[in-house]
Amino acid sequence: MTTASTPEPATDLRPDDLDEAAAFFEDAAGNEDPPAPIKGVRRLLGWIIPANLGIFMIWGAVPGILLPAQITAQFGEADKVTNLLIVTTIGSFFSMLAQPIAGQISDRTRSRFGRRAPWIFIGSLAGGLALVGLAFADSLVGVVIAWTLVQITYNFAQGPLSAVMPDRVPLNRRGTFAALSGIGLMVGALGGQIVGSLFLGSIAAGYVTFAVFSLVILTLFIVFNPDYSSTDVVPEPFKLADFLRTFWVNPVKHPDFFWAFTGRLLLYTGYFAVTGYQFFLLTDYFGIENPGEVIPMLGLISLAGILIATVASGPLSDRFGRRKPFVFASSIVTGLALVVPWVWPDLTAWMIMTFIAGLGFGMFQAVDTALMSEVLPSAKSFAKDLGVVNIAATLPQTLAPAVAGGIVLTFGFAGLFPVGIVLSVLGAFAVWPIKAVK
Repeated sequence: MTTASTPEPATDLRPDDLDEAAAFFEDAAGNEDPPAPIKGVRRLLGWIIPANLGIFMIWGAVPGILLPAQITAQFGEADKVTNLLIVTTIGSFFSMLAQPIAGQISDRTRSRFGRRAPWIFIGSLAGGLALVGLAFADSLVGVVIAWTLVQITYNFAQGPLSAVMPDRVPLNRRGTFAALSGIGLMVGALGGQIVGSLFLGSIAAGYVTFAVFSLVILTLFIVFNPDYSSTDVVPEPFKLADFLRTFWVNPVKHPDFFWAFTGRLLLYTGYFAVTGYQFFLLTDYFGIENPGEVIPMLGLISLAGILIATVASGPLSDRFGRRKPFVFASSIVTGLALVVPWVWPDLTAWMIMTFIAGLGFGMFQAVDTALMSEVLPSAKSFAKDLGVVNIAATLPQTLAPAVAGGIVLTFGFAGLFPVGIVLSVLGAFAVWPIKAVK
């Protein structure tokens, strides 16, 4: 099933539009064009940046900046690595489970607002309340519970939001859409670090600010980008076995999906094993007494690299009709960037690495997202399958603190770099067996 690649905004829905949308939900796969968005592709392209900002500023500010600072301030310097390891590992484990479950619930949702909008709103509202709870948590158990709830609830918003691309964006615009989505993601993550560092003196105020911002932005996204009603789509009967298979996509039946997942898992694990410890690397490896003074500068340096790569690579991949060469190059560049601070343990080297890794990671975010959308098996399970894909992004947040914490305790902070290099390079080679995408 195909539609025009650049539809004009629609003002009124015809019965045929709803029928076409229902048929797409029932029969299509990720490599087929979806029905034209109700308000047009251009509006969707414009709104995906602020929508991703609403979520990823939280992921940039809290786990990398505000949460380590909160743990250090409340529980002391002596056990800060261990305490952060406990909090982030438990939270990321539940986050890993939440997004595929949220995706499956979203896929099965029937409402006049569509399958995604209700959960984007509910997730952002509940996530904001969880952030407020984290602000007032005064024990390690309380911090663990609150941060876990933050992870779960915002993944109930993020999972359905990620399904907007295969739901509504034509194939020949997905590189551009993924680039804009990647800009929102990375600007959000890095902007979150910068803005989060401004709240180091008032962590609770930072949590509340991010909660309100996310809720407002995601609500506006829903209002200005309405979706097709899903009330006429007949839901499949619920089966426990199908629910348990939520976390599994057969690598024999869907090998392209498997290799795309593996490549993302390897790169993210390598990248976050190093950058996830930036706060402690600055203080304990590079000897920076006041990391809050340099983190904004590092964020801007990384942002420059990411924007350059993202703006160029997404549209170029659309023009050439190729995804794999861009993803391969991005993983290699990211891995090589980690060599610099490993052989030259200096803040200047970290700044150079930050820019080069920004180039690599920006290219990856722009093109890999489009590649992923084109290897999804069925429109019936877009959000669920993307939730499984995003395990490749969230699982490293579970594995990386545990693995990296053990490496630091055994070999020191320098031991993080060779691990990150090897995993990133392996991630590059994982994309070549994919056959459905060039």
